[in-house]
Amino acid sequence: MTNHRPKSKLSLIFILGLLTAIGPFSVDMYLPAFSGIAKGLNTSVDQVMLSLSSFFVGISAGQLLYGPLLERFGRKNPLYFGLSLYLVASVGCAMAGSVEVLIVGRFFQALGGCVGMVAARAMVRDLFEVKENAKIFSSLMLVVAVSPIIAPTAGGLITSVFGWRYVFVALVVVAIGVLVGIYWLLPESKKPDPSFSLMPRPILRNFASVFRHTQFTTFALTGAVAAAGLYAYVSGSPHVYMEVFQLTEGQFSWVFAVIAMGLIGSTQLNNLMLKKYSSEQIIGVGLSFQAAAGVGLVALSLLGLADFYSVTTLVFIFLCCQGFIFPNSSALSMAPFHTNAGNASALMGAIQMAIGAGASVLVSVFNDPTPLPMAGVMACCALSSLSIFHLGRNIIKHKATLKEVEQEEVDMIGTL
Repeated sequence: MTNHRPKSKLSLIFILGLLTAIGPFSVDMYLPAFSGIAKGLNTSVDQVMLSLSSFFVGISAGQLLYGPLLERFGRKNPLYFGLSLYLVASVGCAMAGSVEVLIVGRFFQALGGCVGMVAARAMVRDLFEVKENAKIFSSLMLVVAVSPIIAPTAGGLITSVFGWRYVFVALVVVAIGVLVGIYWLLPESKKPDPSFSLMPRPILRNFASVFRHTQFTTFALTGAVAAAGLYAYVSGSPHVYMEVFQLTEGQFSWVFAVIAMGLIGSTQLNNLMLKKYSSEQIIGVGLSFQAAAGVGLVALSLLGLADFYSVTTLVFIFLCCQGFIFPNSSALSMAPFHTNAGNASALMGAIQMAIGAGASVLVSVFNDPTPLPMAGVMACCALSSLSIFHLGRNIIKHKATLKEVEQEEVDMIGTL
């Protein structure tokens, strides 16, 4: 482990949290500007939404790109490159004269910004002991979870006062601030490794070696499938609250913020729980409650009993559980990879984004005038994640037992 830490652990967690939050912040901040962008570029909101799709494509593909780069060039140089690309792309978005330019700009913005998500997870593994990782990921979640509260409000205010282009100007300022923070506050946690090959075949072999690790596969998929329920909520909640329950945009923003505060609270409560219980125990309980909340949402929808208060209560419980699942599943996924943390982080992020995007698409495909599509996808994600967790744990225990038997046989042969 590299022992180059900054003087303040709090400042390190804060800058890592900002790196993790760049992607979500870049999405949440410009959502209120959709109608303004459509009007300003003489196009439709549907066309503007393609810029959101291109962003998700860029953030998914980019994470796989940065995994090998973080192993080959250390952690900070890829960060400088990626965030510089993000900054230039943000300027391009601010100056876009057509929706096509905006769509391309958003792709490159995501391609640059996603380096922060990959590097932050890898650096947690570099800089902290394995037993601390779950607590650190909980602290990072505190910064990330603030994004749905601050970003839409800030984006709406900037759009109404200055116009939609200044949303991207604000993101340029954010990128500059993060670059300054990286330079002054963030240590280089891993030296460049000239022996690490950037040829396609060795890169694929490295990713394959990570994915074949049972602990990684179990907890990366557990966390990703559970998080897909969050994506389903983000995708389906505007329809459920503003069309089914007839809330205004302002009322919906408050509901969104309150639910996000529940997620913030649970991530911090997770730190207290870790003093008495293991990460595996917490994940198991969290998934059980999340699955129950998901099934409850489906039952209410099928019975025609879904109203604003019941749905909001169950969604609140569902997403609070995510605050217990994500930090612990991330820590357990990364634990085996001290020397390959960049690739493990990249693969974990790409899996999460791919499954999350799939969940969002399913909500849209099955859209109807009830909360059922959102509730159904959320429930399926929670139940699937719970199944993966238990199946994976059984496989891990079985492999551990086989190793113990093999070691006993070796010891017996040695005594003959």
